[in-house]
Amino acid sequence: MASCLQQLQISLGAGRCSSSSLAQRLLVIVVVSMVAIGVAPGVANGAENKSRFKAIFMFGDSIVDPGNNNGRLTEARADFPPYGQDFPGGVATGRFSNGKVPGDLLASKLGIKELLPPYNNQDLELSDLLTGVAFASGGSGYDPLTSGPSTAISSSGQLDLFSDYKQKLTSLIGEEAMTRVISEAVFFTVMGANDILNNYFTLPVRRHQYDIASYIEFLVSNAVDFTLKMNAMGAKMIAFVGVPPLGCCPSQRTGPSRECEPLRNQASELFNTRIKQELDKLNAESTDGSRFVYIDIYYNLLDLIQRPGYYGFKDTSDGCCGNSILNAAIFIKYHSACPNVYDYIFWDSFHPSEKAYNIVVDNLIQQNQQYLM
Repeated sequence: MASCLQQLQISLGAGRCSSSSLAQRLLVIVVVSMVAIGVAPGVANGAENKSRFKAIFMFGDSIVDPGNNNGRLTEARADFPPYGQDFPGGVATGRFSNGKVPGDLLASKLGIKELLPPYNNQDLELSDLLTGVAFASGGSGYDPLTSGPSTAISSSGQLDLFSDYKQKLTSLIGEEAMTRVISEAVFFTVMGANDILNNYFTLPVRRHQYDIASYIEFLVSNAVDFTLKMNAMGAKMIAFVGVPPLGCCPSQRTGPSRECEPLRNQASELFNTRIKQELDKLNAESTDGSRFVYIDIYYNLLDLIQRPGYYGFKDTSDGCCGNSILNAAIFIKYHSACPNVYDYIFWDSFHPSEKAYNIVVDNLIQQNQQYLM
C-alpha cells in the first residue's frame, strides 16, 4: 500500500470528498490508516461490529433503493410524504417504506453502519464511501426492458455506478486500499420483482415472446450474467436475495376474499428455485474464494402473511396506503396513510412496512449466520 502521505497527495483535488483544510487532510490520513489495519471508519472495532465484513453494497430495485431515484423523471419515487413518516426525523428520503428499508437494517444489524446511503447522494463523505453505498433504483430489474417504462437505473447502469464508485475511491485512497475495501465487503442484489410483475404480467412484449417458464429461464440467465459481472469487478461475497411471494402484494390479490394470486407466486417460486440452482453451480466452479449465497425472502415474508398474529400484525392483505396499483410511489404523494401502520405487513400496495422488514431481515441474518457473521 502507498504511504499515507502519498494517499493524501492523491486525495487533493479529488472532488467533493477532498479539501485543502488541515482537518480534511488529517481525516484522509486517519481513514487510510484504518483501511490498512482493517477497521471500518465510523464503526467501533469491538462487540458492535458483529459481522466480519467492513462494508456493504446494495444493487436492486425499490425494496432497497434509499433515494437514488430522487430528482429523476420517474414515477418510481418516494421522496415525499407519507413515505418516511417513521424514518428518523420523519423525513421522506426516497425510501419506499414508512421507515428504514432492508439495506439500512442489514448494515445496522451487521454492525457496519446505521444507514446505507444512496450513491447518488451529493453529500457523501469519505467514511460513507469506505463503508458502502446503495446503487439500487426503484423500477429496475435483470431484464433490460424492465427499467425502461419507469426510467429507472437499469441493472447494467447500476454496475456503471459501481465502476464510477471504484474510480472515485481509488482517487481518494489509492488502488490497493480500494481493492481491499471491495474484497472485504458483502454485496447484495435484490431484483426480479419488477421483471415478473411490471414487465411480464403487465406489458405485452415479453408475453408474446415467452411463456412463463421460458421467461423465467431468460430472467435467470440475465441475473447470473449480472452476478458474474459484479464478481469480475471485485465482489467476492455476493448475497443473492430471491423474490418475495409477489402474488400476495396488496395490488396483486384477487377476488372478494383477496387471496394471494397463485400464478404470480408460482413464477416467484420458479425463479427462486432456478437461481438457487445456478448459484450452486457458480460455487462449485469458483476457484478464487468467491462465494455466492442464495437468501430466501419468499418464505420468510410468506410466514408473516400466514401467521400474522404471531408477529403482531392484524392486516395481511391490505396496504396501509391502499391496495391498487396506483397506491404506491408518486401516485400517493402527500396522501394520508392508515392510523396504525404497525398493524400492517404492507406499507403501500407493493412494499412491506419497516416492522415487517425488521422481522424478515432478522430471520435472514439468523438463517445465514455462517456467511454473514
